[in-house]
Amino acid sequence: MSRINEPRGKIQVIIGPRQVGKSTLMDQVLARTSIPYTLAKADNVDPNDLNWIKRVWESARGTMIVKNQTEHLLVIDEIQKIIHWSDAVKEEWDWDCSNHLPLKVVLLGSSRLMIQSGLNESLAGRFELIRMGHWTYAEMHDAFGFSLDQYIYFGGYPGAAQFIQDETRWKRYIKDSIITPAIEKDIKLTTNIYKPVLMKRLFHLSCNYSAKELSLTKMLGQLQDAGNVTTLANYLGILEQGQLVCGLQKYANDEARKYNSSPKYQVFNNALLTANQRGKFETIRTDADLWGRWVESAIGAHLLSTAEEQDYQVFYWRERDNEVDFIVATDDGCVAFEVKSGRRKMNSGMKEFAKAFKPLHSYIIGTGGISLEDFLQSDVIQWL
Repeated sequence: MSRINEPRGKIQVIIGPRQVGKSTLMDQVLARTSIPYTLAKADNVDPNDLNWIKRVWESARGTMIVKNQTEHLLVIDEIQKIIHWSDAVKEEWDWDCSNHLPLKVVLLGSSRLMIQSGLNESLAGRFELIRMGHWTYAEMHDAFGFSLDQYIYFGGYPGAAQFIQDETRWKRYIKDSIITPAIEKDIKLTTNIYKPVLMKRLFHLSCNYSAKELSLTKMLGQLQDAGNVTTLANYLGILEQGQLVCGLQKYANDEARKYNSSPKYQVFNNALLTANQRGKFETIRTDADLWGRWVESAIGAHLLSTAEEQDYQVFYWRERDNEVDFIVATDDGCVAFEVKSGRRKMNSGMKEFAKAFKPLHSYIIGTGGISLEDFLQSDVIQWL
């Protein structure tokens, strides 16, 4: 709200994964603002109709001039659905700048890949990013009354919250409204995917392995596809950019050792782990080993949630039988996090890691340490 009320300066770009409430947030802001506005949505527009942006822009511009308004706000939702959208936006924005027209602009997009590609190519220096991430435990608890166990199991998609009493329906919603559009629309539109079936299988297997390690070579064997490790690594990077799932690298002082390690797979939202499983909440919750993995995955997702915005990286560490679940690295050093929830007994990983890397802090999350609830309700930066 405060950025909209400022004098015209930069294009405000709101980005984030699907179904996290970007459009809803914008609707709430528009309902509160006193600034006249034009709202346009590119949902059902021909992707090749580049002139659509020009027509929308000129309508807002014309309204502002005819009504002698001192300022006007143009909001375009799902902007990334228009091919070469950034070129059209640059042209119109620069025209307003040259003619000193105080037309403010907000763009919304659900594909980080497409939005960031367009911003980097055409709009450098003309925009500010507002990042919206997956919903936290605190947000799901406040909005929908989620318990800690429900959040760990069902994750943080607000649109799916109403279906959690019917797991079959909930899983269909996650797959049909979030996973399928993200992979088959957002990702395919942003880059050439030569093996779309491999990409889809990689996504599902990576989700199934959340909080587990598996080499790309072994992953390739399970996928039963004629791809190669380089292709898998590339596809995994694309899935990470889409804030779906990533492969955490082993923490090391040597960059080569980091990137040659077996990745530890980590979903950005535990809903993606759960939706790919055949079990039910009661079954998984009462299995200490299974539930321990869900807990660890939820902690990993929480650590990832603000990594880009707060400028830190998330790793894991293992040396023989010694391991530390998560390492968060900043410019000042690193912080170690070990999750203890009944999944396994404590090992000497924290002790050995401390000897080797001298972390700024070492934390136990769960039994005997920081409570799961306290950690998942906190801002990660507080622990660094």
